[in-house]
Amino acid sequence: MSTKNNEKVDVGFIWRITDDVLRDTFRKNEIGDVILPFVVIRRIDCILEPVNKKVRDAYNNFYDKVPADKLGPILRKSAGGLKFYNTSKHTLISLKDDPKNIEINFTNYLQGFNEEVREILEHFQFDKVIARLVKNKLLYEMIGAICQIDLSTKKIDNHGMGYVFEELIRISNEQSNETAGEHFTPRDVIGLMNAIIFSTEKEELSQPGIIRTIFDPACGTGGMVNLGKKYINEVLLKEIDKKPEIRTYGQELNEQSFAIAKSEALITGEDANNIKHGNSFSEDQFSGKTFHYMMANPPYGVTWKKDMDFIKNESLNPAGRFYAGLPRTSDGQLLFLQHMLSKMEREGSRIAVVTNGSPLFTGDAGSGESEIRKWIIENDWLECIVSLPKDLFYNTGINTYIWFLTNKKQEKRKGKVQLINAAANIAKGENGNAKVEHIFANPEKKSLGNKRNKIEEQYIKQITKIYEDFQDGDYCKIFDNQYFGYYQLTIEQPQVDEGGNTITNKKGEPKPDSKKRDKENVPLSADIQKYFEEEVKTHVPEAWIDFAKTRIGYEINFTKYFYKYKGLDTSEDIKNEISSLENEITNLLKDLLAE
Repeated sequence: MSTKNNEKVDVGFIWRITDDVLRDTFRKNEIGDVILPFVVIRRIDCILEPVNKKVRDAYNNFYDKVPADKLGPILRKSAGGLKFYNTSKHTLISLKDDPKNIEINFTNYLQGFNEEVREILEHFQFDKVIARLVKNKLLYEMIGAICQIDLSTKKIDNHGMGYVFEELIRISNEQSNETAGEHFTPRDVIGLMNAIIFSTEKEELSQPGIIRTIFDPACGTGGMVNLGKKYINEVLLKEIDKKPEIRTYGQELNEQSFAIAKSEALITGEDANNIKHGNSFSEDQFSGKTFHYMMANPPYGVTWKKDMDFIKNESLNPAGRFYAGLPRTSDGQLLFLQHMLSKMEREGSRIAVVTNGSPLFTGDAGSGESEIRKWIIENDWLECIVSLPKDLFYNTGINTYIWFLTNKKQEKRKGKVQLINAAANIAKGENGNAKVEHIFANPEKKSLGNKRNKIEEQYIKQITKIYEDFQDGDYCKIFDNQYFGYYQLTIEQPQVDEGGNTITNKKGEPKPDSKKRDKENVPLSADIQKYFEEEVKTHVPEAWIDFAKTRIGYEINFTKYFYKYKGLDTSEDIKNEISSLENEITNLLKDLLAE
């Protein structure tokens, strides 16, 4: 169960409790509600074991002699500087010595924890879990089962414990059929985000006495900010003795995920008060605060209708987060982008956000989505977008992208956007056989939900090098900001009477026929009049542009920029392919008959 050398921890030893204790009482989709808080308590219980006596002695000496606000620091000090403690006379192991009084003693044990731990258990709604265990006479069995697992730091480090939390909540979400992409970002994807977001930061982070912040507004179980900090200390600045002070922050709406994130912050020595619960749109817990680094995998295609009034009201405020525009209510991804951009440090921030394809191109010119893209690109904040290989995520197989944004672009990147195609490209080989031209992921040894592929370290390095080289190539395109913008022209044609004569208004101008009205998208770099004369007037001489209806739109048609035309197969290729298929079928039939 050791996690040395970054080995993954097998969570099966915990999940077996479901078969041994919980199976007949709790439904499949409820198992996580029981297991997760017990794992948190067991982890804390194991960490506290060496200091329990000192804490209880300090409590007995001071609890009636000092004010309550003074007692906490004394007890934390007696716990060796840990941010949690337990003043009861019980441990999980000692509870097993008195089966008859298990409920009373367990309640006493839980009440002995400091306020932060009790708050975490409240968000797990642990009282309901205990009530059901007691009702079904399973509390003693559950405590006995969890005590068989050694979750001490000697057996499993904080990194490994984070993986345990991650796996357990992933499995429980899977069994609950949670919304695709809502909770999890696999570690290989976070690894790529870290490699690119921090690739420009080594010199700055190496300065003595530096303090930097990492924030995730949809933090789930906290994995993204924790792995960001780990990357800085253990990879980027591996050879530097004096590390910067990295402070992590997060906000999460899901109570269970929030409880896990706060638990992990508490257990690993982070400031657990930096993890907030609530809706990032309508209950921004970090209003007015800015951050140096921001990372997120906000939920895809999740409606924000219930927050509509609040968000629409804020969008009317020029100083608000959503003034640039509002996307359709069925998808809040671009709201998260605006939320994060509003929290950029003036001295410079770097942002990485995972999205599906929708924020790239959904919405016509003048729509909320287009206006948000226009605002981002015209402010020169969009640095790079990476299209990811398929089947990387646990709960969704759709196409995904990472947006990298910053308000401190390198000189060579100013006014430009880099697109990196890290999705697999398939090309036709000889004799019609399909071959992989290039790929940035390998199959997982074992599929985990929809996660069938993994971006291994070698591919993370390749993609990061493409980013750093900043050169056009097969997998990289660099465009001026203006390239993504276009004029949407309204093309009118005149109404005609039964005799084919043009109908005019009082001024003698032709009346437009709404049935013949058309739209033309023209690149911002093009000469509108020249385009109109060559592309429209030659086909419809009587047409004209209604300039009053002209709008500017922005879209990023990622697939189009990397499209390579592949000619039709020759008759010889088709013949060879059919012949090859016939041979395969013949051999298969022979094998079947031989059996």
